Amino acid sequence: MATRSLNKVQLIGNLTRDVELRYTAGGVPVATFGIATNRSYNDASGNAVETAEFTNLVAWSKLAEICSQLLKKGTKVYIEGRLQTSKWDDKESGKPMQRTEVVINDMIILSQPGGNAGSGTPVDTGSNSAPVSPASSSDDMGQSVDLNDLDLGDPVDGSNSENKNASVQDSSDTPF
Repeated sequence: MATRSLNKVQLIGNLTRDVELRYTAGGVPVATFGIATNRSYNDASGNAVETAEFTNLVAWSKLAEICSQLLKKGTKVYIEGRLQTSKWDDKESGKPMQRTEVVINDMIILSQPGGNAGSGTPVDTGSNSAPVSPASSSDDMGQSVDLNDLDLGDPVDGSNSENKNASVQDSSDTPF
């Protein structure tokens, strides 16, 4: 009998590059981007040390389109998702390669591009998790972006459905 396990990642950091939006052969949107998270600590001699961790992120379907429209380099975001490692052989050398990334299923914008923490607008991506409300004195915090007002084009499946309340779903059934 298999035991329970958990694969959940929560990150708050700044985008290290603009979002790259591509489409699979089947027309499914996929967005890739990265964030940096910082850590401060004192070393053995008491000196303050600051390090950064760089994490690759992937979003699928509607969430991919939302990320490509709203996120820019420098934006502070809250990300929730799961770790996924892909393995392949390098075409030139034949050497085995691997890449670990976070497949995201929820994203909340915490600032505008450029970094002013707390000056942005949280975005509810439609997941079942509770939104994160960062502490801020900014007047525009707590305002929600209505995803129905975003110009996301036709639905992914190409149908002319009028269901504008479709929620963003994790694409854990994708082969990637």
